[in-house]
Amino acid sequence: MVTLTHIGSVSSEVRNAFLFFSVLEFAVGILVNAFIFLVNFRDLVRRQPLSHCDLVLMSLSLTRLVLHGLLLLKAIQLTHFQRLRDPLSFSYQTIIILWMIVNQAGLWLATCLSLLYCSKIVRFSHAFLLHAANWISRKIPQMLLSVVVLSCVCTLLCLWDFFSGSHFSAVTRLLTNNSTELNLNIAKLSFFHSFLFCGLASIPSFLLFLVSSGVLVFSLGRHVRMMRAKTRGSRDPSLEAHTRALRSLVSFFCLYVLSLCAALFSMPLLTLWHNKAGVMVCVGIMAACPSGHAAILISGNAKLRRAVDTILLWAQSSLRVRVDHKTDPRMLGLC
Repeated sequence: MVTLTHIGSVSSEVRNAFLFFSVLEFAVGILVNAFIFLVNFRDLVRRQPLSHCDLVLMSLSLTRLVLHGLLLLKAIQLTHFQRLRDPLSFSYQTIIILWMIVNQAGLWLATCLSLLYCSKIVRFSHAFLLHAANWISRKIPQMLLSVVVLSCVCTLLCLWDFFSGSHFSAVTRLLTNNSTELNLNIAKLSFFHSFLFCGLASIPSFLLFLVSSGVLVFSLGRHVRMMRAKTRGSRDPSLEAHTRALRSLVSFFCLYVLSLCAALFSMPLLTLWHNKAGVMVCVGIMAACPSGHAAILISGNAKLRRAVDTILLWAQSSLRVRVDHKTDPRMLGLC
């Protein structure tokens, strides 16, 4: 008789609280990323010229919208459809693999943003680097198209690896009818192989992101040393551009590593230690990271900040008109 280790169950109060915060994170994530997308999409509909940075931000926000949808599905799966005997169900595995693929596309878009900042901000002295920076600044639309094509290729490869592994697990399950624990272990190994395969595909884009961000850090240090030598006290636009770019890139790096570590740590929590509460914490971290980076992008982009100010002014004027309408003596007399 083979016994299976059940997942550590959580109380209904914990499940309801987790689902509430998951819906709240989903709403915040949809709000901030849809705001970035719609502000730039409105200019696109009005046939106003979009900068290359706006194109990258619009594409990045679109991937974040898909990410939040997948994470909400993951939260619902954890709270309502997770079976005790099969923690890594096929639907749960599919959601995780799709999250890895979309997260990988977001990493490529962040790499494009980092390369764009390098080409626009960093002042290169070497002829080859100067030519490369000019080429990158002109080829951002083609780079975005390449990201789409590369993401489609990676999606096909990851899904092929995932479904071929699932087919292998199904065949093994038929050949070993009575060994339930062996079947589950084979399914886990097959899924971990697909998970690592998708993760390894992100290494080239991650390394390119680190190199371009490192160039920005080196350029900022060189610029600060030049400013100290000149002892100029006036406002420096180049220093502000360096600071804004690095704030968005460093925040993305920290939040991306945090969400990836949460995703990796959730695997042994679910399959080895059977701790569903720990998995819920990891999913909450994975959902909070894209929203936090979107808020930082809004605060560092002049056009998005102006759009926020316009919305706040409109809301403030609407509230003032409503209050004045309620306190109007003629309206009070009617009451």
